[in-house]
Amino acid sequence: MTGAASLGNEPRILVVEDEFNVAGALREGLEAEGYRVCLAHTGEDGFFQASNQPFELMILDRMLPGRDGLEILAALRRAGFLTPVLVLTARDGVEDRVAGLDAGADDYLVKPFAFAELLARVRALVRRSRGDQLLRLTAGDLVIEVAGRTVTRGGEPVDLTTREYELFEYLVRHKGTLVSREMLARDVWGETERCTPLDNVIDVHIARLRKKIDTGETRLIHTVRGVGFIVREGE
Repeated sequence: MTGAASLGNEPRILVVEDEFNVAGALREGLEAEGYRVCLAHTGEDGFFQASNQPFELMILDRMLPGRDGLEILAALRRAGFLTPVLVLTARDGVEDRVAGLDAGADDYLVKPFAFAELLARVRALVRRSRGDQLLRLTAGDLVIEVAGRTVTRGGEPVDLTTREYELFEYLVRHKGTLVSREMLARDVWGETERCTPLDNVIDVHIARLRKKIDTGETRLIHTVRGVGFIVREGE
């Protein structure tokens, strides 16, 4: 699980907050600033969404029903979740901040807070996680040089069409994370309101990528039947 970022123009943020009014206000404010926001009202739902979708940032309330927010965060980090996390809490003691950082938080904001301050912290954390700041992507012996849009595997160049490159770069940026066909249609093809799905088109491009990328014994591109695709190393 990587929690790698999407390539869409609008950064995706997961807000895990059990108070519906607070969650709604955060969503409205963040969406007004150009972010795409998903909500979770329990720690378990937040854990599930973070484990199965890419986000640039997670905003996590500490006091949640059931499992504490820091328990959720620690479990995500143990599973390999790399996305920056901003913890919201009513506790402002030094020991509470230390506990949050030790659990894997990247930043810590005490309630009540000014929305302008939250936005500043969000911008800083999103800048850190945005995939377009990564100039070199790797998966096993495969290397993508983003600036030159070149791909090599085992030191040998791989010739990809423009669409194949965009598709494969997206998959590698989400390395270790399941990518659905819906995500590819939205973020690579830019299709959000088609009457018919792009599944066949996507599958054809994946098949072409496999012929060019997975020419040896070690495969990188794997299909999860009925769901989508995942790039994994060493299999």
